[in-house]
Amino acid sequence: MSSVPDSSLLRHAIAAWLIAGFLLLFALRFHLLPGLLAGLLVYELVHIIAPRLRLAHAGAGKVAAVALLAMLIVAMLMLLFFGAMAFFRSDAGSLPALLQKMAEIIEGSRGNLPDWVVGSLPADADSLKNTIVTWLRGHAGDVELVGREAGRTVVHILIGMVIGAMVSLREARPGEGHGPLAHALVERAARLGEAFRRVVFAQVRIAALNTLFTVIYLVAVLPMLGVHLPLTKTMIAITFVAGLLPVLGNLISNTVIVVVSLSASPSAALGSLVFLVLVHKLEYFLNARIVGAQIRASAWELLLAMLVMEAAFGIPGLVAAPIYYAYLKDELAARRLI
Repeated sequence: MSSVPDSSLLRHAIAAWLIAGFLLLFALRFHLLPGLLAGLLVYELVHIIAPRLRLAHAGAGKVAAVALLAMLIVAMLMLLFFGAMAFFRSDAGSLPALLQKMAEIIEGSRGNLPDWVVGSLPADADSLKNTIVTWLRGHAGDVELVGREAGRTVVHILIGMVIGAMVSLREARPGEGHGPLAHALVERAARLGEAFRRVVFAQVRIAALNTLFTVIYLVAVLPMLGVHLPLTKTMIAITFVAGLLPVLGNLISNTVIVVVSLSASPSAALGSLVFLVLVHKLEYFLNARIVGAQIRASAWELLLAMLVMEAAFGIPGLVAAPIYYAYLKDELAARRLI
């Protein structure tokens, strides 16, 4: 008699796993990862903040209180998102100005670079401009596609945040009966949300520490040595934003800082490279300790997951790898399979 319910529950659990796996792969395949991450972020923020404000025990007004909190979180995230975009377009943090400055630095440092590096660079600024124009003409369709995809990504993020806010209200409502498959799917969603919270919030702490070290180096150490780099605020902002991406973010921010340091002198660029390598090694250790401790995984496991996911899905796979791996490992551990 007891084997029938157990077998039925197992079938529902397997069906929920298959559905969850399909949806996670679907999000990667059809470029819905930004919306998924935005929704998870809002959902987790609501569930972290609500208990501290005692909204989880607000009685009859609990739904209204949680709804107001969710709307405030969405509004704050949207302000942060558009505020960051405005900063990178402003004079203080202009990305075009940074790219222009980097091009000028490389052009002005040709005499100090090895011959094999100089041979791969354009002869002068006009040649660089002509190269860029030629590339844009030859890839006009790709550039237009990137513009469309950027707009679509912003829409996906906004929709994802709204969906995350709506889903966060589910637990604030009076208990509703769920069938066994629905209950199993809710459990899968809860495990995914927990994996997201552990990985992403740990990565935010790592990015903050990395940014702190960079601020100390750019604002304190270099000026003490008589080196004053331009666009320091932009480089600090890029360090934090790029630091939210595992591995790839370091390459982006490190390249920017080393190239800008070249404007002072080759020795300053070399010093920046040495500093960033040391910080990268420290961050690798912290990543293994912070993220690895959160999901009970070794550094080699995370790197292998990121390698496989990047090969299969590109940059989105690299971003999703720690979250997906943490979710998978949590599911296996819950069934005592690992």
